[in-house]
Amino acid sequence: MTNSSSGRLVEVLTAWVRDAPAGARLPSTRSLVAEHGVGPATVQQALRALAGRGLVESRPGVGTFVRPRHAPRAVDYSWQIAALGAPRTDLGSLPATMRTGAPDAIALHSGYPDPGLLPERLVRSAFARAARQEAALQRPDATGLSELRAWFAAELAATAPDGVAPPTFKDVLVVPGSQSGLVAVFRSLVPVGGVLLMESPTYWGAILAAKQAGVRAVPVPHGPEGPDVDALARAFAETGARAFYGQPTFANPTGAQWSPTVGQAVLDVVAKHGAFLVEDDWAHDFGIDDDPRPLASLDGDGRVVYLRSLTKSVSPSVRVAAVVARGPVQERVRAVAGAENLYVSGLLQAAALDVVTQPGWTAHRRALRQRLRERRDLLLASLAQHAPAVEVESVPAGGLHAWVRLPDGTDVAALARDCEAHGLLVAPGSGWFVAEPTGAYLRLGFAGPDPGAFGRAARILGERMAAAAP
Repeated sequence: MTNSSSGRLVEVLTAWVRDAPAGARLPSTRSLVAEHGVGPATVQQALRALAGRGLVESRPGVGTFVRPRHAPRAVDYSWQIAALGAPRTDLGSLPATMRTGAPDAIALHSGYPDPGLLPERLVRSAFARAARQEAALQRPDATGLSELRAWFAAELAATAPDGVAPPTFKDVLVVPGSQSGLVAVFRSLVPVGGVLLMESPTYWGAILAAKQAGVRAVPVPHGPEGPDVDALARAFAETGARAFYGQPTFANPTGAQWSPTVGQAVLDVVAKHGAFLVEDDWAHDFGIDDDPRPLASLDGDGRVVYLRSLTKSVSPSVRVAAVVARGPVQERVRAVAGAENLYVSGLLQAAALDVVTQPGWTAHRRALRQRLRERRDLLLASLAQHAPAVEVESVPAGGLHAWVRLPDGTDVAALARDCEAHGLLVAPGSGWFVAEPTGAYLRLGFAGPDPGAFGRAARILGERMAAAAP
C-alpha cells in the first residue's frame, strides 16, 4: 500500500482478517481509533479499502464482518482463443515508465513530475471552484469549452510572426490527453497499413499510438538539433508517406530542441511532399535553457497538426490536451476523436482553464524552470562523479529526462533488472526506438521524487555497471 496512516491500518487489518474465521466481527470504529491512534475518517477509509478487496462486508447498524472465503474454482477460458482470433497488432507489455517498484526504491524511470513540482494550490482551488460551476453537471460541447479552446489558440497565436494567420478557437479540439489525441490524429492522417514517418528515438506512446492506429512507423534519425533533414526527404520520396511525427520542443526522451534552421527545413520538406507535420508539444511548460518555439505558429497553410498537453504540467489527474488543426483535416480528427471519446469531462476542462488563467500560473512556470535546472544539473553531476562510464551526449535544454548512453555491448535490460534489485528504477532506452536501438541507452528522469537521492542512484548505477563489465 502506502506509508499513509490509512495504508498502514489496511495492512494491519488485512493480517487480522486473514487469521480470523469467516463471520468474525471486526473491532468497532471507536476501538480501532483508540488502539491505532488514528481518526474515525482514517478507519472508515481503511474499511472501505478492505471491502473493495472483498475481505469484509459492512452491515449497517450492526458492524463490519469477515466475509466467507471460498476456494477459487479453476475457470477454462480457452474458448476465447477461437472467439478472439489472432491480435491485430502487438501492443507489447506495460512500458517501463509506467511500472511501480518498491516504495523505498529511487525512481528515475517515471515520465511524470514529482507532485512537489506541480501547481498544487492552484489545482486544488481550481477544482473547488469548478465543482460549483455548471460544468460539473452538464455535458460540454464535443469540441471542448470555448474559453479553453480560445486559450490554447491565443497561446499559439502569441508566437505567430507577421504575415502568418494565427489560429482561432474554431481550429482547436479539446481531447482527453495527448495520447488520445495522437491516436485520433494518426488514424485521420494515415490509412490503415499506411506509412507514418517518425523521429527515432521518440516518445514510446507515439509508437504505441501508431500501432493502435494500424499504421506502419518508419524511423528517421535525429540528433541534438533535430531530425536528419536529408534522411527525412529520402524517407518521404521512398515511402510516399504523407505525415511525419516529431517533437521540436524538448523531445522525449532526448530533451533535444530543433534549431530554427532545422525546423524551417522540415517545414519545407513537408510542403514539398504535400504532407503533414504532427507536432507534439508535450513539454511546452518545461523549458530550462530555452523557450518553446512551436512550428505551428509559423504555419499558415494547415500543414502542421499541433498537440499541446496540460496533463504533466498541471496534474496527471487533469487529462486535458488540445489538437490544433486547420482545414478538412480538422473535421476528420474531430470525427475520429468524437467516436472514441464523445467529449472531455467539463469539470476537468473548467479546472484546467482556471489554473492556466490564474496569475499564479506564470509565477509557477518561472519557478519551475529554475527547479528543473537544479535537478538536471544535480543528476548530471552525480553521474559524472559516480558513474563516469555513462555518456551524456547532450545536455537537455528542457523536458524532464536525461538521455544517456552506456558502453557498447551493455545488456541494458539485465542492467535495469540488477539496478532494481538494488533499489534503483531506470528505464531501458529500447522502448523509444521505432526500429532497432542504435546503441545502449537509458532514460533517466530528473523530475521525480527525492532529488537528494541522485548521488546514491548514480553510485548504484555505476556499481552495477562495473559488476556487469566483463
